[in-house]
Amino acid sequence: MPSHQISFRLPARQILAKDLEFDIKSDGRKLGTLLVSQGNIEWVPANNSVKKKRLSWEKFAELMETTGRTRRMK
Repeated sequence: MPSHQISFRLPARQILAKDLEFDIKSDGRKLGTLLVSQGNIEWVPANNSVKKKRLSWEKFAELMETTGRTRRMK
C-alpha cells in the first residue's frame, strides 16, 4: 500500500475567495494539489500549473455517494 503525505497551507487572513491548498503525495511523489473554497473543490494535477478540474460541492457529494467506499466512523 502506498504511503500518503498531505500538507496544507491556510490563508494569512480569512478571505472567502481564497482557497485552502492541500498538497497530496504518494510514496514521496506529488499527485497534485487540492483547492478547497466556499464555492467548489478543484484538483490541479502534478506537473500542470495551467489546467485544473473543478466540481461543485453538489457534484462532489454525488461522486462520493456513487463511487466512494463506505467506512464506519469512529
